[in-house]
Amino acid sequence: MIRDLRVCFVGDSFVAGVGDPRFLGWAGRLAVRALADGRPLTGYNLGVRHETSRDIVARWENECGPRLLGGTDLRVVLSFGVNDTTHEGGRPRVAPDVSSANLSRMLARAADRDWPVLVVAPPPVDDGEQNSRTALLDERFARICLDASVPYVPVHQPLRDSAVWTREVRTGDGAHPAAGGYDEIAALIEPHWRNWLSA
Repeated sequence: MIRDLRVCFVGDSFVAGVGDPRFLGWAGRLAVRALADGRPLTGYNLGVRHETSRDIVARWENECGPRLLGGTDLRVVLSFGVNDTTHEGGRPRVAPDVSSANLSRMLARAADRDWPVLVVAPPPVDDGEQNSRTALLDERFARICLDASVPYVPVHQPLRDSAVWTREVRTGDGAHPAAGGYDEIAALIEPHWRNWLSA
């Protein structure tokens, strides 16, 4: 009997795959690869453009709950933070301490509901100052996940070093890549994803 694997991909526009002409994003690519590996799943993309961790923490559990009822293997992938570090009025939309608290709160609630979680770092954009702020948030998120024994995928710096990601973001809307960039981030996530599904 094939296990009823259900995964909610929760986050922002990068989770939604904005900019990808194939409309898969990295979440869709991971689901396709899981099927190729003999792990069919039901994937729910709950990425919403422009949302910060404050928006996501307010909605994620209500959205995941109905989708994760009744299955035998229920999981959540979280990824957010770039919108938190966007400056509005001379300051980040969400302060780093609040972003960190939101992630901690989500991990605690997932643990309460026995939902294994994988966290993917916020990726870079075409703004060096914002990337510096996001890199600091990335470090905070990594420490939170380590303390919570939750796997964390550090994609931020590798993507800053990626010529494909950088080129596509720069020639696109300044934030989102096209298909090649989503191939890059999916390739970074995939080993962690496979280990997590096997756990």
